[in-house]
Amino acid sequence: MAMSEDIHHVVEAIYRTQSRRILATLIRLLGDFDVAEDALHDAFRAALEQWPREGMPANADAWLISAGRFKGIDRLRKNARLEPASDVLETLAEIPPNAETESTDALADDRLRLIFICCHPALPSEARAALTLREVCGLTTEEIARAFLTTPATLAQRIVRAKNKIREEHIPYEVPSPADLSARLDAVLQIIYLVFNEGYYASSGQSLVRTELSHEALRLGRLLLQLLPEPDVMGLVALMLLHESRRPARVTTEGEVILLNEQDRRLWNREQIKEGISFVEQALKSHRFGPYTLQAAIAAVHAEAPDAKATDWAQITALYDKLFELQPSPVIELNRAVAVAMRDGPEVGLTLVDDLLARGELDDYAMLYSVRADLCRRTGNIDAARSAYKQALAKARQEPERRFLEKRLVELG
Repeated sequence: MAMSEDIHHVVEAIYRTQSRRILATLIRLLGDFDVAEDALHDAFRAALEQWPREGMPANADAWLISAGRFKGIDRLRKNARLEPASDVLETLAEIPPNAETESTDALADDRLRLIFICCHPALPSEARAALTLREVCGLTTEEIARAFLTTPATLAQRIVRAKNKIREEHIPYEVPSPADLSARLDAVLQIIYLVFNEGYYASSGQSLVRTELSHEALRLGRLLLQLLPEPDVMGLVALMLLHESRRPARVTTEGEVILLNEQDRRLWNREQIKEGISFVEQALKSHRFGPYTLQAAIAAVHAEAPDAKATDWAQITALYDKLFELQPSPVIELNRAVAVAMRDGPEVGLTLVDDLLARGELDDYAMLYSVRADLCRRTGNIDAARSAYKQALAKARQEPERRFLEKRLVELG
């Protein structure tokens, strides 16, 4: 009984850390998202039944891939008997030999292949992001719907339509050729950064961070950099490294938020900072850099400051000016307003924030109200600060963020 419970915990841990990688390989082997998802769950159920009797296999991932492959083939054969006119027989004929014999590199690349298929230009842009977060990251439909400010039913329809399009148009499960790679690069970079952000600052839930997602995004970014050493890819990897370097200082041991200017910079990972700044410098020298490189340059200015007071806010504001030229966005405007407030004073920043608020483009963005509250607090307008913190609290979906806002309200009295 004790051994059975131990194996049960091991299987749970493998599912938590490896199931999306295994799913990516099963999608390639079986050629169908839904069949692969069913096969994944069948394989884990088989592990719970067989491993307590037969013992743990030497390579648990390979065992699960192999078991899932056979379970998936059984499902496809059953579908072929029920729907002989479908493409199922063709899919069965294309299934390669046992995945256990494949190289480690082939299996490691499967999640990158999956991102490329999720980012195919034949799919609508909103479907690409939703499909990637569901299949690559394993987020639930409800979690993704909250992140996109839509309903779970609408989100689920997007994902179903995207899967159907991939199946009907036989979109290949592969990394494109070098000739086609550049055309898909922007979408892939956007998705990798979306995955990183969901791990670095979860859009909802009890925990501020989902470490496995941001680590996986960084791994995929490095893999993409090997395939395509372009300045934009360097900029994205640099940006992720510089953000990741702050992880040890971002939350307390109880999981509470620590703002950037209050973080213990001795905890920042200096190796990641050094590597990130190196990539920023290489990308800037190319003079072909894009938004990710500029964001990484902003993060580098923060990383180079020995403490919050020494931050070069003039340089950061100038970088935001350039970033807004390349990528106009109300969120970038908000970040620039914060930098201007730090450079010129909270009153100046508050004017910019109120202009944003009047336009109504960020009505549902809790951070807008949180920034306004902080600027009002700094100008001494406590009533306005209290009101803005309450608005931020009403719109916040992340529990640590909500607790932080509640704490600020208590401090105001």
